[in-house]
Amino acid sequence: MGHCELFAATGASSLPADREDAPDIHALIKANARYRHIIGNTPAIIYSSVPSGDFRLTFVSENASRVLGYEPWEMLDDPNFWFNHIHPDDTAQIFSSLAMLFVEDQKIYEYRFRTSDGSYLWMHDTLRLIRAADGTPQEVIGLMTDITGRKEMEDTLQRQAEEQRKLIEQLKMAQAQLMQSEKLASIGQLAAGVAHEINNPIGFVSANLNTLGNYVATLLEGIQLHQCLQGGALPAAMAQEQLRSFEARADLAFLSEDVTELLAESNEGLQRVRNIVQSLKDFSRIGESNWQMTDLHRGLDSTLNIANNELKYKVSIVKQYGELPLVKCLASELNQVFMNLLVNAAQAISERGTVTICTARAGDKVSVSISDTGHGIAPENLNRIFEPFFTTKPVGSGTGLGLSLSYGIVKKHGGDIRVSSAPGCGTTFTIELPIDPASVLAQSSATETSGEAS
Repeated sequence: MGHCELFAATGASSLPADREDAPDIHALIKANARYRHIIGNTPAIIYSSVPSGDFRLTFVSENASRVLGYEPWEMLDDPNFWFNHIHPDDTAQIFSSLAMLFVEDQKIYEYRFRTSDGSYLWMHDTLRLIRAADGTPQEVIGLMTDITGRKEMEDTLQRQAEEQRKLIEQLKMAQAQLMQSEKLASIGQLAAGVAHEINNPIGFVSANLNTLGNYVATLLEGIQLHQCLQGGALPAAMAQEQLRSFEARADLAFLSEDVTELLAESNEGLQRVRNIVQSLKDFSRIGESNWQMTDLHRGLDSTLNIANNELKYKVSIVKQYGELPLVKCLASELNQVFMNLLVNAAQAISERGTVTICTARAGDKVSVSISDTGHGIAPENLNRIFEPFFTTKPVGSGTGLGLSLSYGIVKKHGGDIRVSSAPGCGTTFTIELPIDPASVLAQSSATETSGEAS
């Protein structure tokens, strides 16, 4: 029999009915029934226990049978009922901190509790210590609420979050692979031009070496003849005749002048090859995958060298470089952006035209503008040019990824890329980059967090 039943059965009968100040028995019974109804139908189980030892239960609300499947008297008869029904994996964290209840007067736990059918429910339990007037612990009042549904939802959300995290990682990998593929496609597209740029100087250096080899053979012949003259191996008249014949055949004056020119021309050709190779290294920045302080002008120049064969036959390059500080960036990725914009500019020009590169600094940002005098972009396409796989080029002439990846790279640097164009009036792409992207990205993240909180 519970506390409410006990009061209803015996408490009321112990009061003298003939006293003037005696309470209205019927009102007490009615109020008691009302309280019993309320407590028995609350969503949470209300209980009390002794404030020491095994925390033996002294009262359990009737709704325990509905929530846990146990009758209140079963829970009261077993002095270790509470501890014995907590999931073994959850007891340690409760035992280790339960003593703090007597310091803080309240503790809140979430744990699994075994029901009558052997399954476990997640319970949110608030324990509050009640003290006597002198501060002595008197009893513990508890409120147990079934939060199994919430926990299942949290687990579901956590699994979904983990799946989303894995999906984001896969998307990042796919983006990196697309970027690498686009970069390789750009290099592949320009490979023939780069090979041509290298073959030209290599070709005339090779021809010059053949000519120099002939000159060296002639000079060696002259040295041998001179040694014969010095040694007296030939009669004087014959020796003089052969010397005149050699000088006429060798044309030493021309040979001397031509050797100097050939050597200078060969050195120039080898320097051109060296510059192209260095430009390839600067463009790709092999081995540099970290953010570094970089000279954007050097990146632009190296990219121009790589794309030279694509540009030189129909494009005049105009450089209007301003004073730029070093910019913290991923240099190889920005070089890829410059490559995409320069090649697009060249392809937008039908016969002859001009590509102008302007750089400038504005406060804590720098800007790079690449303008062409090509055919321009139709208004209906301006809002789509940064979409993945969107291209106005004929099938097989472009992947449609260049500008999309360029947009992603610029955003990754905390910058912005804009385009202005009109049919027949050319196109200008303007890139704005922070000198230190970390501060811009951190500020953007803080703004987003503040917006979510509000």
